[in-house]
Amino acid sequence: MNVRRSAAVLAAVAVIGAAAPATAAPSPSPSQAFPSALYGDKDPKFDGVWRQSLALLAQDTAGVKPAAKSVEWLVRQQCADGGFASYRPDPATACDAKTMLDTNATSAAVQALAALGGHDDVTAKAVDWLKSVQNEDGGWGYAAGGASDTNSTSVVIGALTAVGEKPDRVEKGGKSPYDALLKLALPCGGDGDGAFAFQPDKKGELTANADATAAGVLGALGKGMVVKPGGKSEATCAPPRTPEQAAANGAAYLTSALGKDDDHLMSALAGAEPQPDYGNTADAVVALAAHGDTAQAEKSLRWLEKNAASWAAQNGPAAYAQLILAAHATGTDPRDFGGADLVKQLNATGPAPQGAEKTDAAKGEKDEEKDSDVFGVWWYVGVCLVAGIGIGFLFTGRRKQQP
Repeated sequence: MNVRRSAAVLAAVAVIGAAAPATAAPSPSPSQAFPSALYGDKDPKFDGVWRQSLALLAQDTAGVKPAAKSVEWLVRQQCADGGFASYRPDPATACDAKTMLDTNATSAAVQALAALGGHDDVTAKAVDWLKSVQNEDGGWGYAAGGASDTNSTSVVIGALTAVGEKPDRVEKGGKSPYDALLKLALPCGGDGDGAFAFQPDKKGELTANADATAAGVLGALGKGMVVKPGGKSEATCAPPRTPEQAAANGAAYLTSALGKDDDHLMSALAGAEPQPDYGNTADAVVALAAHGDTAQAEKSLRWLEKNAASWAAQNGPAAYAQLILAAHATGTDPRDFGGADLVKQLNATGPAPQGAEKTDAAKGEKDEEKDSDVFGVWWYVGVCLVAGIGIGFLFTGRRKQQP
């Protein structure tokens, strides 16, 4: 999801001609203060709503009640027409034609707020906006009007499902999101056997993309970011004529790709040395678990338990959230993730969750009581000493007065 987010941002950059990539976000300087309700301390320009949504969703999945001000911050990021931008520094300022609304951020916010409950008006407006910018092929791009891509279409499907919509009934020009996904699914045989492409290239050809495939499997299954282990399934490839078969094909591709490199995916950025891809490996775990390919999902999760700690610490709340969602998908306790407590680590990146304040207050009261007790003891000792000294003087004075 973190790398998926970067891919979506890069796609948007191509559409609007922006120059700064999402991965170049610096840490804030002392003069660059970000909202205290926000998770993480890096520049939220490209991923504020996304990472906030993932953090809240992961906390809810782990049974944690997020801080009220963090939820309120997310709600206030919504524009009047229902869409969300990646980040709005001043929510009090109305959105205008220059505000670039973001289908990925909007869909992530819908999934988080639907899970938390109590925000039906917000999620309804957001879903209405998503429907209003659906493409004629049934899918969505990162930005309204952008060419449909697997990642954006899939995260929107997750949002629709989260509010009880039937994705196959959300149509534009007679096409549903599933129609869009099937057009982005590669056939069996040859390179990219059964994978999903992010988008067609300039020649209209499809190239396998592990990030898009993890997203596409979830989308084709009609799932959001939070899944439970599915029934055991054999991932085999066949012509992708239905969403279910396309999901099976994508799962087979992921299983093969993970098996090539010690149960994890490798990055494939142009001009860079291949590196372990922790974020997409976590996404693949969720996708495989949702499809029922639990054996490979569990193997890859074990790899993440051993190797993802430094990556998560460097990347912050969205990374911790990805790992928590992967753990949840496989039935693993995120509070004992290779010996680490992912929930505690995520909580530490933002405001204290509800209930934690009471715990801290209670601890403070106990400390005060302890200090008070200690003070009481020493006060009593001091009184006794003073009294003893007084009595000593009294006895001494009496002896002097005796003849």
